[in-house]
Amino acid sequence: MRVLVVEDERNLADAIARGLRKRGMAVDVAYDGDAGHEAAFVTRYDVVILDRDLPGVHGDRICADLAASGALTRVLMLTASVTVADRVEGLQLGADDYLAKPFAFDELVARVQALGRRATPAAPPVLEVADLVLDPARRVVSRGGVPLDLTNKEFGVLAELLKARGAVVSSEELLERVWDANTDPFTTIVRVTVMTLRKKLGDPPLIDTVVGAGYRIGGVRQ
Repeated sequence: MRVLVVEDERNLADAIARGLRKRGMAVDVAYDGDAGHEAAFVTRYDVVILDRDLPGVHGDRICADLAASGALTRVLMLTASVTVADRVEGLQLGADDYLAKPFAFDELVARVQALGRRATPAAPPVLEVADLVLDPARRVVSRGGVPLDLTNKEFGVLAELLKARGAVVSSEELLERVWDANTDPFTTIVRVTVMTLRKKLGDPPLIDTVVGAGYRIGGVRQ
């Protein structure tokens, strides 16, 4: 899942980003409204965590512009205000959810995960092919009933390939969906991650390389 945090309180923004990354999400951070507005329309995010009172472009405008664009991006609006009128106003602007500061981090994670599921086409709660089973909610993977120990990036790549249901997924798409904006676009990290993932998945091989196009999971029944 790709997430953008737009929050001018740097310590809070960085803490949110660190926590979400530990949960396996790819997270970018913008510390003001100008940078947040630009980032939200340059990259396709599943969820934008948006502080309402931002310097530069106000959070209300970012929210309204995203809603008007028709993007599938879901907006979780953060604010120090707790009045019903403010919550209603934020939702009417196009926010999908609203969370008052201070908040419990576990609640933030749960809300982001719920919004992320609404930002992408519906997928089965558990992804399976052959004897491989991946449970996104519990973040567990097994093959032939044997649990596999995957890194966050390996898990993310495998989830994206399984969600594609046998379609080819390019390295560029994997880089965009699993890594954040700080990753060098010319890196070989996708190829290396797929290589280590193949080793952990074992035989018979499940990931096919389509030369010049990307990767796909073989043996998927359409």
